[in-house]
Amino acid sequence: MPISQPASGMIADEPTLAQNAYLNLRKDIVEGVLEPGSRLRVEHLKDQYGVGTGTLREAIALLVADALVVQHGHRGFRVTAISMVDFMDITETRAMLESEALRQSIEAGDDTWEGNLSSAFHMLTLAEERLKAGGASTFSDWEERNRAFHEALIAACPSRWLHHFLAILYRQSERYRRLSIAHSKMTRDIHGEHEAIFNACLARDAKTATKLLAAHIRATVHAVRQMSEAVSDVCPQASQRMALPEVAPAVSRRGRRPAGAAE
Repeated sequence: MPISQPASGMIADEPTLAQNAYLNLRKDIVEGVLEPGSRLRVEHLKDQYGVGTGTLREAIALLVADALVVQHGHRGFRVTAISMVDFMDITETRAMLESEALRQSIEAGDDTWEGNLSSAFHMLTLAEERLKAGGASTFSDWEERNRAFHEALIAACPSRWLHHFLAILYRQSERYRRLSIAHSKMTRDIHGEHEAIFNACLARDAKTATKLLAAHIRATVHAVRQMSEAVSDVCPQASQRMALPEVAPAVSRRGRRPAGAAE
């Protein structure tokens, strides 16, 4: 299952209103427009996204399946909160599953897999050059190509369940990557990390490739932790709102609350 699709597998060739609402809501959650921990008020959001109540609830149900939204009994829905503990759990689980998916992909991959991986790496390289020069403003383009590269790495893995769970984990980790890019200066050689993984895959060296991939995934935890500590040193109040050490609402990347997003 491609990472760009919902974990529920609902999206078809012709998206419905609910599916389009799901994609728009998911984008706003991942990008921080709908803040972590904020309440999703159906009566307000249905107007904001131009859909009916039933359609919006259907879209929210998909987000619950993606673990991007949580339901609190009869009190409604909230965007899933973020925390360092949660991110570490996401990261370790993703590192374990994606490494296994890559191992299987290298074992089963054919010439077409190698060709698609080479193309994805080339496109990612171009985006990384722009990201290095332009900073956060080019992050969305890089994120899309980063996703495509990771999809290409494991494309030959035959396990649909690995693809299913990795789709959920990738979207969860994207929220933290965006925080890292938005609030800190890029110091990692991400291109070098990707290139090393790519070369190991072409060499069919599964042991090296999976080791490099796991380290690559885990490196973002260190970057997010450094970002949280740096913000705390400069502005303790902002750090408390970001609340990365504990599960609590975080500061929106755009610095504002959308209508109906929170109490």
